[in-house]
Amino acid sequence: MILLELFEAAMQRADTLYGVMEKLYGWYRKSIFFFFLMHPAFYFTLFVVIVTDKLNIYMIAILTLKIFDMFYKIELIKAIFIRRKIPDDLAAMLEWKIPSWFFLMGVGLYPPLLFYALIG
Repeated sequence: MILLELFEAAMQRADTLYGVMEKLYGWYRKSIFFFFLMHPAFYFTLFVVIVTDKLNIYMIAILTLKIFDMFYKIELIKAIFIRRKIPDDLAAMLEWKIPSWFFLMGVGLYPPLLFYALIG
């Protein structure tokens, strides 16, 4: 899980939110399936649920956060690159600088949740 989260962080890393969305839009533009393949930790979590037959609150939390993350990114991509209608407050957020540690939040959040899910 840690390696998959590091992969996702590396694939999405950019200086601004717009840069992140631009990278993800590149995959989305090729195919929405490529976009979904850029989130392998989600599929790993599904695999762990099936193999271990554990679907507790921690697993549900991981899956919920992952699903929300992917679909929120899709909605941002549609608003920014397809509809080209961006609310003013979102336009300002797109230019904010993202600290490099921000991309490691998934590494700090999902593996511990998975650990608690497996021991619980």
